[in-house]
Amino acid sequence: TEIRCQEKSRGGLSYEVILAEPAPNVAVPKRPVTPGKNVSVEEIEQKLKAAEERRISLEARKMAEISIKLAKVEEATRKKDEITNEFITQTKEQLETKMETHVEKREAIISDMKEKLKIHAQEIEKTRETLEQQKANEQKAIEEKLKTAQALRDENIKKMLNRLKEH
Repeated sequence: TEIRCQEKSRGGLSYEVILAEPAPNVAVPKRPVTPGKNVSVEEIEQKLKAAEERRISLEARKMAEISIKLAKVEEATRKKDEITNEFITQTKEQLETKMETHVEKREAIISDMKEKLKIHAQEIEKTRETLEQQKANEQKAIEEKLKTAQALRDENIKKMLNRLKEH
C-alpha cells in the first residue's frame, strides 16, 4: 500500500491511497476435522439428564425471580394502602377537629348574641317602664291642671253670677 498527500487548496489536503495488486488465490485455512466419536446410549442419556436438570434449574431460578418481584409488588401495594389509609384517617381527624371548633365558635357566637339580646331586652323593658311612669305622672299632672282649671272656671263663673246678681 502506498499513501500520497497533496495540498490542493489553502488548508485543504488531498490523500491518494494506492492498494497493492490482489494476491493470487490464497487458500483459506479450514477447520480441522474432528474425528467422529462413538457416542454410547449412556452418554446420550447423561447429557439429556444434564440438559433436563439445567432446564429445571433455569425454570426454578426464573420462578424465584418472579416470586421475588411479586413479593416486592405486593409490599409496595401494601405500603401504598397503608399510606392512603393513614392519609384518610389524618384528613378525617383534621376535618372533625375543624368541625368541632367551628361548632364551638358558632355556639359561642350564638350565646354571645343571646346575651346581648337579653341585655337589650332588659334595657328596652326599663325604658318602657320609665316611659309608662312618665306618662302616668304627666297624666296626673294634666288631670290636676284640669281640676284646678275647672275649679278656677267654676269660681270665675260664681263671681260673674254674683256680680250679675248684684248688678
